[in-house]
Amino acid sequence: MNNALNQLQPYPFEKLRALLGSVTPNPERRPIALSIGEPKHKSPTFVAEALSNNLDQMAVYPTTLGIPALREAIGAWCERRFNVPKGWLDPARNILPVNGTREALFAFTQTVVNRGDDALVVSPNPFYQIYEGAAFLAGAKPHYLPCLDANGFNPDFDAVTPDIWKRCQILFLCSPGNPTGALIPVDTLKKLIGLADEYDFVIAADECYSELYFDEHTPPPGLLSACVELGRQDFKRCVVFHSLSKRSNLPGLRSGFVAGDADILKAFLLYRTYHGCAMPVQTQLASIAAWQDEAHVLANRDLYREKFDAVLAILKPVMDVQSPDGGFYLWPKVNGDDAAFCRDLFVEEHVTVVPGSYLSRDVDGINPGAGRVRLALVAPLAECVEAAQRIRDFILRRR
Repeated sequence: MNNALNQLQPYPFEKLRALLGSVTPNPERRPIALSIGEPKHKSPTFVAEALSNNLDQMAVYPTTLGIPALREAIGAWCERRFNVPKGWLDPARNILPVNGTREALFAFTQTVVNRGDDALVVSPNPFYQIYEGAAFLAGAKPHYLPCLDANGFNPDFDAVTPDIWKRCQILFLCSPGNPTGALIPVDTLKKLIGLADEYDFVIAADECYSELYFDEHTPPPGLLSACVELGRQDFKRCVVFHSLSKRSNLPGLRSGFVAGDADILKAFLLYRTYHGCAMPVQTQLASIAAWQDEAHVLANRDLYREKFDAVLAILKPVMDVQSPDGGFYLWPKVNGDDAAFCRDLFVEEHVTVVPGSYLSRDVDGINPGAGRVRLALVAPLAECVEAAQRIRDFILRRR
C-alpha cells in the first residue's frame, strides 16, 4: 500500500459524525443542517433539458480535452467575467474541462509536484482538505499559512520566509475563501505572481465561490484579472479552477474547468489522459448552456443575499459575526471550545454546524479555526432563519 495514505487525516465531516454520534438531539426539534456546503437552490431547468436532449451521446467515448464548443464557451465566459482580452485564452491550449474542481485540484497536484523531501505545497489555514491530501499523495509536505481576523482572514504573505518560497512548488489560493469568505485583493495577486516568477512555483487559484458575492457593481477579481492587469498574456505559472457547482447549483453535474498557463495544462492533459477522467459529452453540452447564461446566476446571488441579511440580523446581536466578502459561509466566533459548542447546539437545538478547528491545522500551537464555527447558508430561507433563531436562543441560555 502507498505509505502516504497513512498521513491522511479524517475528513472534517468524519470528525463531526464522531463528535455527534454519541449524543442524542432534542426530539422536539426537526433537524436543520448548516454543515455541508452543498447548494440547495433549484438547478436550472434549461441545463437539465440540455442534458436530457443529448442522452444519445452516452454512446460516444468522450475525449479528455473535451469538445471545442465547451472550451470556446468557457473562454468566452472568462473574457466577459474577468475582462480577459479576446484571443488571450486559446480554447485548445489554455482551457481544460474537468469533472468538478475537487477532482481537478487533486490531479493537478499529482501533475505539478516533483516529489522530494524538501517539496512544499503551501495553502491557507483553514483550508479545503483536498489541498493537504493531494500534497501528501504527491510526495510533498503541506505548509499552512494562518488566515486570521487581524489580516482580514487572508494569509500574511509578507510573513512567508524566502526559504519557504524556495521550497514551494504549488501555492494554493482560495478566493472567496472557504470557510472565511475573504477575497484576495488584485494587488496581492499581482505581488504573488511576482514571487512565483522569482522563486519558480505555480499558483493554483481555487475560485469555485467566485460567483457568490454581494455587490453587483464590483465582481471580485481573480487570478486571471491580475494577469490581465500585468499584461501577462501567457498566464505563466498561473492556473485557475472554476466550477458550476456553486455558480449554477449543479453539484451533481460534476462540471468545471481549469484555465491558464498552456505549458502546465499540456502536462495536466497528459496526466488526465492516463487518469481516465474525461467528461461525458452530454454533460459537456449541458455545461455549455450553463456557462452561456448569467440570469440564473444573478437570481442565485439574490437568494443568498436575502438569507445573509435575514440570518445576520438575528445573529449579530448575540455573536461576533460579520458578513463575508463572498461565498455562502458564515465564520462566527464562539465562546470557548468550538467542538463543544457544536455538540451542545446539536443536542439542544438539533442544528448541525462544523467546528472551525476541524477545518484547520495546529501550527506552532495555534489553530486559526479554534473558537469559530462554520455555518453554510445553503438551506432554504425559512430553514436558515429558523436555525439562526435556535442558535440565538441557545447562546442566550448559556449566558
